[in-house]
Amino acid sequence: MSLISELTSLIKKSNIKVNETQVSQLIQYVELLVKWNKAYNLTSVRDPHEMLVKHIMDSLAVGEVLDGEHFIDVGTGPGLPGIPLAILFPERSFVLLDSLGKRITFLRQVVFQLKLANVTPLLSRVEKYQPEVPFDGVLSRAFASLEDMINWCKHLIDQDGRFYALKGQYPKDELTQLPNDVSLIKSHEITVPNLIGERHVIELKKN
Repeated sequence: MSLISELTSLIKKSNIKVNETQVSQLIQYVELLVKWNKAYNLTSVRDPHEMLVKHIMDSLAVGEVLDGEHFIDVGTGPGLPGIPLAILFPERSFVLLDSLGKRITFLRQVVFQLKLANVTPLLSRVEKYQPEVPFDGVLSRAFASLEDMINWCKHLIDQDGRFYALKGQYPKDELTQLPNDVSLIKSHEITVPNLIGERHVIELKKN
């Protein structure tokens, strides 16, 4: 099955609404990821068909829980979940932050080739990056713990902003260790077609 046919089939199994242009952009992104991965080692997932489920659909599924217009994807790696979400929501803006130069080089190429006007790749360590305006939401699927995410990213949002942590199983133990000035708003269980295992988005806010 071609990548386009497979992605179209996966999207039909979900509640996600995308047009032909967006499907084309998502496929171009996967093709770039496969090509650059050989030299840059951007992801351990090598098979493009596997990428459709584990990277593309997994990222797109987060879209239903996001609230706001301006987001930062911290420790974005090869642009996950930021690039798929930016394609899904062209009216929202996404800063993709990573401390590794080769990842940002790759993301700049993605932005250029896919003509993504709403994406800003940024090379920086998260603790050193000071936004001019607080973000509506901080996204991450790279942090080891909720505690680390909060400690390193709390300067990126104000009282109205949200942390969105992408997790597998419900992180019960991590939630018991939240700092006193942060609380859980909701744990969203998300369904990713053809993905084995649980997926949760943990939504947190400052008190």
